[in-house]
Amino acid sequence: MRLDSVGKRYGLTQPWIVRDVSLDISAGRLIRLEGRNGSGKSTLLRVLAGACLPSTGRVTGRPSTGYVPERFPPGLPFSPREYLTHLGRVHGMSPATLPARVDDCLESLGAGQYARAPMRTLSKGMCQKVAVAQALLPRPALLVLDEAWTGLDHPARQVLDEAIALRLADGAAVVYVDHDQQRLASLHPDRWRVSASRVEPAPDDKGWNGPVPPDLASPGPDPGAEPPPAPAARPVTSAAVNIETAGVPPAPASAATGAVTIEAAGVPPAAVTALPGVRSAHPAADHLVITVDAAASDDALRRLLAAGPAVRVLRVTPAEDTP
Repeated sequence: MRLDSVGKRYGLTQPWIVRDVSLDISAGRLIRLEGRNGSGKSTLLRVLAGACLPSTGRVTGRPSTGYVPERFPPGLPFSPREYLTHLGRVHGMSPATLPARVDDCLESLGAGQYARAPMRTLSKGMCQKVAVAQALLPRPALLVLDEAWTGLDHPARQVLDEAIALRLADGAAVVYVDHDQQRLASLHPDRWRVSASRVEPAPDDKGWNGPVPPDLASPGPDPGAEPPPAPAARPVTSAAVNIETAGVPPAPASAATGAVTIEAAGVPPAAVTALPGVRSAHPAADHLVITVDAAASDDALRRLLAAGPAVRVLRVTPAEDTP
């Protein structure tokens, strides 16, 4: 998706919220948007998501998009299941698979027991789970999250983190705002800052995973600053199969000719014996540590994810080559 000289203001006599924004949002990119309260982050996210039109400039190439707004409207005249079913139809999802997908999303976030309750009776936290579920429902190619973790309990936050990791592994782009500075830090997001109506790389950013667009190039490095390290590959930290099953994280490149260690919880014993290329498997705390041939690791991950909704892949890392 491309933004060309995009600006937004709410009225001809009103000040510009954001102005002259020209950005490329490529597939598979994770972007953290930063800035002070009132700087225009939410406005820019609404433009990215297509929730509002820019006052000037153009947005082109927007893919299928899931959006969690900063304020999810309370008191909607639906139950969560009715609301998600309606949005699934809007997205053109198959009627044959939509009901199961709706139930999976709600169950994964801990909202299944409220699927038929009127949304006006739900707590703020439960409504936020519905907001996240509707954004993840169609497995969008662009995920826009405005403080999506606020109001979620810890298990639901973990599920959202896991779903984001899998969307990225499947080639989707994710743009998010969150008050927690460490949110998704392990996935090495690119960091943009909104300030004085402009958007530019965060001045202390050391996590770029691609070239800085020419229109965002900074004046140059600080001569007294430590040079940034080479961009790291985004690790896949975990997976929630009942939210996302379309994307499977690839084996780490460094293990292409050796072995890969998969740490997973909730794995049925029979599923381990059916995995290809298994070198070893042993319990560790509340999960299994499975070592497989690197060449078979992608197939092994797919089989694990298909083994049941209780399976969670916690970590995928290179292992020392063993005979």
